[in-house]
Amino acid sequence: MDLDELNFAEEEFLLGEETYQIIGAAMAVHRELGHGFLEAVYQEALALEFLEKHIPFEQEKPLEVQYKGRPLRKKYFTDFLCFDQIIIELKAMDGIHDDHLAQVLNYLKATNLRLGLILNFGTPSLQYKRVIL
Repeated sequence: MDLDELNFAEEEFLLGEETYQIIGAAMAVHRELGHGFLEAVYQEALALEFLEKHIPFEQEKPLEVQYKGRPLRKKYFTDFLCFDQIIIELKAMDGIHDDHLAQVLNYLKATNLRLGLILNFGTPSLQYKRVIL
């Protein structure tokens, strides 16, 4: 296995168990509620599911953005930060789009974290996308 293959394998399994738990919680919410609700409903339900499954999280976590080493007053707010390492962005739309990916990439850059998850509850089946920086 060469270095590129090793790096790919590392990226594929980055926080794999934690990601699996988060996606499982989101699937439980989607199974119970289905699609069609507002994002805020899924956020509240997912927080309850995280508590039930003992998944550590912070809800609506403010993310500081720095410019030339100085913090800006403007902050991003991610829907959840789980395990102190995974940014979770919720959607209730017709699909996951490029601007959602860009949003999570910006959150990752702002925090120096490596992994984000987009969870979309707006379709008949839960959609999710791992975003790795």
